[in-house]
Amino acid sequence: MGDVTFLSQAEPVDEYGRALYAVARSIIRAQLDQLGKDDLTDLNCDRSDVTMRQLSKIARLERDKGMRGDGFEWAVHEAIVGKEPSVSEMVARAMGRMSTKYKAIDEPQSLLFGYERAKYLGFLDAVVEDAGDGAVLLPDKQGRPFGFGPWVTVAAKGARAESQLAERIKKIWKTDLFFTDQEGFRYAAATIKSNWRQLESGPGLRIGVVPEAKDLKAGVRFQNGLWLAILPDPDGFMGLFNDAYSSVASAVCTLGRHAKPPYYVKPTAKGQRLQEQLEKYPTAKVVEVEDALNEAAQQDLIAVDHKLLSVQAPEWLHLNEKRAQIIAPRPHFEPLD
Repeated sequence: MGDVTFLSQAEPVDEYGRALYAVARSIIRAQLDQLGKDDLTDLNCDRSDVTMRQLSKIARLERDKGMRGDGFEWAVHEAIVGKEPSVSEMVARAMGRMSTKYKAIDEPQSLLFGYERAKYLGFLDAVVEDAGDGAVLLPDKQGRPFGFGPWVTVAAKGARAESQLAERIKKIWKTDLFFTDQEGFRYAAATIKSNWRQLESGPGLRIGVVPEAKDLKAGVRFQNGLWLAILPDPDGFMGLFNDAYSSVASAVCTLGRHAKPPYYVKPTAKGQRLQEQLEKYPTAKVVEVEDALNEAAQQDLIAVDHKLLSVQAPEWLHLNEKRAQIIAPRPHFEPLD
């Protein structure tokens, strides 16, 4: 078991430039997280050694299915962990409407799941341990809740687990995030989509988080079997996310030499400066870019927690051929003031 560092934002970011860096970090982290075994084999390197150019070459740019969807999930998670009111207050309202157990909720908590990650060594153990031994999962309808650990372990198998799940939680394998209150005892399964039309409901899925659309007004409402927390767009968090996404996506198009898709919105002036700085470090490791973005976002706002768990396979499991060492400049991002 390795010593794993878990990062959580201790205070909300209240300045646009720093916030832009923080959300950009979430989007880039999501892309690195989504690399599978085949991707790393093709790149012939471990996850920790992937460079920005390599990540950009294989980035999934399909609208709402690739970079944007993955980045939105991570950004929502980190916004809730960081107590960002434009997200957490809307999610708290949806939870309160969903169950009387959450009526007095002030600050929701988020636990990252996604069965795709369960294949990483130790990740599932970390999820279950963070929830706690006595945690329960709130199912559909009335009745006794389910033990969190045993059923989430089954759900981690993905679609093939559906036949093994109890009727009232049959679709929890599609969970992106688990939400709870300050007590961290009762958990509700949530699905996160950057396009509300792609929402999927089912037994066990209780909450959906989506951005506002022309045919879906911001607010909280029950629709298609889910309590929806609909984030205002382009105001508040969604405006910030869209700007950061446009900046990162434009940089990925440049570094990966992709044709720029027509649906990308041009970043703001600060977003363009972020894009330009990302493009300066094609040979830098993605984890180093993340660290630099943390510094630029003044991440003394980040709380660090060390645990003896491994969320990815240890280095000695990766038997790659000897590779030439790449020397790259250390990334550094200027304030966007």
